[in-house]
Amino acid sequence: MAKNPERRTALLDAAIEVLADEGARGLTFRAVDARAGVPTGTSSNYFRDRDQLLSQVGDRIFVRLTPTPESVETAFAPAPSRELLVELMRWIARRLTAERTCYLGLFELRLEAVRRPELRTQLTRVLRSDLDENVRGHLAAGMPGDADTVRLLYFALTGLLLDHFTVPDLHGDRHLDELIETVVTRIVPAA
Repeated sequence: MAKNPERRTALLDAAIEVLADEGARGLTFRAVDARAGVPTGTSSNYFRDRDQLLSQVGDRIFVRLTPTPESVETAFAPAPSRELLVELMRWIARRLTAERTCYLGLFELRLEAVRRPELRTQLTRVLRSDLDENVRGHLAAGMPGDADTVRLLYFALTGLLLDHFTVPDLHGDRHLDELIETVVTRIVPAA
């Protein structure tokens, strides 16, 4: 296996683009090589098989989607409130929208995980860890609501973003920010 970390990262980023644009069935070594602009066969020098490529694509997506600790600290700086939760949800949605390709790639990985138990195990572990961290952060910050509040917000934002990226006209002229505010005010108890 080749050891150039910059090339591996470039191949993984190209694979994310292929996954988002063409779906899991379109994710081949040849497609990744073409998207990365490298000679045919390069990807197979970095990944032993498609399963390893999918697994490492999942890891790379989470690296790209994870905010910096400084940005999290800044986002949580205001006093805990339902209004802050609205802003935090909007902040998350903006970050994920900025990484649209990654988020679409994650949707594709979720669908592929239905057919690949090892990928499902990996995604479950990573997503559970992320959700658990969100619950811990929410409770530690003294935000309104409990662990189930965080889970409901997670379910809602995941669904809203799925709609936003795949069928953006589904909600007519209602802007994502407005939908997020509606979700938070309906889920999070008033102070």
